[in-house]
Amino acid sequence: MLKKIALTIIAVVMFASFAWAHFQVLLPSADIVTEDGDRNVALQLIFTHPMANGPVMEMGKPARFGVLAGGKKTDLLASLQEKKIAGKTTFETTCQIKRPGDHIFYLEPAPYWEPAEEKMIVHYTKVVVNAFGEQDGWDQAVGFPVEIEPLTRPYGLWVGNVFRGIVRKNDQPVPFAEIEVEYYNVGKQVTPPSDPFVTQVIKADAGGVFCYAMPRAGWWSFAALVDGDGKMKNPAGEEVDVELGGLIWVKTVDMK
Repeated sequence: MLKKIALTIIAVVMFASFAWAHFQVLLPSADIVTEDGDRNVALQLIFTHPMANGPVMEMGKPARFGVLAGGKKTDLLASLQEKKIAGKTTFETTCQIKRPGDHIFYLEPAPYWEPAEEKMIVHYTKVVVNAFGEQDGWDQAVGFPVEIEPLTRPYGLWVGNVFRGIVRKNDQPVPFAEIEVEYYNVGKQVTPPSDPFVTQVIKADAGGVFCYAMPRAGWWSFAALVDGDGKMKNPAGEEVDVELGGLIWVKTVDMK
């Protein structure tokens, strides 16, 4: 009897792990910086399940981290500092905004081994911070292997606004790409009534274009998931499949 109970518990835990989607978090303290506001933007880098508000997963040292502004990339990898959350490694940094225009912060994390899915995961992630009212460059490509090109300006969004984007792999649109969407549910403000409400799933059209209306104020992540072209070695040295994700974070605000 005890053995059956134990097996049931294990099955429930495994099911829950599949129900929660992995998302690379890259969140700035502000998505809009004004002339008279704080010009220091703090950034958090966490690998977790946003809607479930955890658990936090271990991050290796990122392969790339920087900012694209004014058509120029600046490497910020050396600025990252480790921070433990629930015993897991995350990263943080602060960047001072010095010039007007759009700043695209981007991250290529270390590959993550997910035993439950038997694959390596690499989520190429970006977020746009606008500075001093000059709105240019928000749709520029970082140059990731898989990336979401925003068709909607990814800041200054009201609750209920629609976010549109094109999923690109190697710069080419991905027909009928699958996109997972999650709300960053800090403090578990929202209680999903059942598993399908945790991760919203949409598909792009034949041209790789998707759209989604965001129903609540806060941060939202769009993760376009595609298969990698090759294999990677897992921690045991075995050749395994690779999941590539192109992520973008956008913030919505209540209209008061």
